[in-house]
Amino acid sequence: MTAVSEQTGAWLAQFGEQKPAEPWLQKLRETGFRRFAELGFPTTKNEEWRFTNVAPIARTDFRVAPAGSTVRFRGAEKVEEADKYFDPARLAAEPNPFVALNAAFTDSPCVLRVPRGAVLEQPIEIAYEIAVQGDRPAAVHPRILILVEANAQCTIVEKYTGAGRYLTNAVTEIRVGEGAVVEHYRVQDESRESYHISTLRAALGRSANFTSYSFALGGALVRNDANATLSEGTAATLNGLYVVNGRQHIDNHTEIDHAKPHGTSHELYKGILDGKATAVFNGRIIVRKDAQKTDSKQTNKNLVLSDDAVIDTKPELQIFADDVRCTHGATIGQLDEESMFYMRSRGIGREQARSLLTYAFAQDVLDRIKVPAVKDQLEKLLFEKFHEHGG
Repeated sequence: MTAVSEQTGAWLAQFGEQKPAEPWLQKLRETGFRRFAELGFPTTKNEEWRFTNVAPIARTDFRVAPAGSTVRFRGAEKVEEADKYFDPARLAAEPNPFVALNAAFTDSPCVLRVPRGAVLEQPIEIAYEIAVQGDRPAAVHPRILILVEANAQCTIVEKYTGAGRYLTNAVTEIRVGEGAVVEHYRVQDESRESYHISTLRAALGRSANFTSYSFALGGALVRNDANATLSEGTAATLNGLYVVNGRQHIDNHTEIDHAKPHGTSHELYKGILDGKATAVFNGRIIVRKDAQKTDSKQTNKNLVLSDDAVIDTKPELQIFADDVRCTHGATIGQLDEESMFYMRSRGIGREQARSLLTYAFAQDVLDRIKVPAVKDQLEKLLFEKFHEHGG
């Protein structure tokens, strides 16, 4: 028996136990499972997964569970004719087996539409809270598709929480029409026993403005892929903050694809590592041959608080046009001893000084948040996180 068939055998049994779905969804599932069966789980021999070993996921006998969600939105429309927007053929070329696995087991995709020209005053909120029942670990496969039509404006907030040992394998697609403005927030604070795999795909129309924030705090093993494809005159921003301690592992892979001219992109990802935690940042910027006048900047900064924490960072530029302005950079550092001495000399205890300086490192990402409820929640979570002891 091959390694791939060993890995997919348990999933095949559960795939066959699914109740028949509507024809379009059944086709999506079947296409996804065929692709997953071909690929199997990635290994560290795969360059894209070189520093992230998903063997603990591949070896676990998960029970597929419904991806129940709480959705709050005003002004957006829930799309019932979802079959118009899912193209199973695209999965046949999908190189990510987790995206294919998501398609194979998605039960009720959340499809929302923001009408042309609409300006939503309240955020669209989509929250997943996973609760494991029984001793067998659960696997949930959330699928979100948000269609933002031309000249519309909206804010999207995704939240993931849970308790126990489980796998969240989420796929979010955001299609942004011409001239539309979208802000997207993703907050992951799941169980420290859980596994979290996510894929974000943003397809951005001409002169659209898209900003996405990723906040990763929980999970034992986490992999986030965030991809944005830009059209002519598009502005895109990808920001992220990841905070890990103990033996947590998080891997952020981003890709910004400048497919057309006059695009602008900015990216800032910051990481804070303590204990024996490990992290990966791989940021790829692609500038296609016809994407002249591209302006792109990428920065990854990491604060390492212990001798045992490890970060692997790899910014990448792939430039096929000649009239562009692109920069990238990565830093890895520790707390500034002079600042620590200054604070200690004024009567501030070592742990408190450490927490204050760590929070200050994260501050410029937090200050960009425009949704007060999200900012308040993250400030509280980070306060608690910074007062934990690395293990």
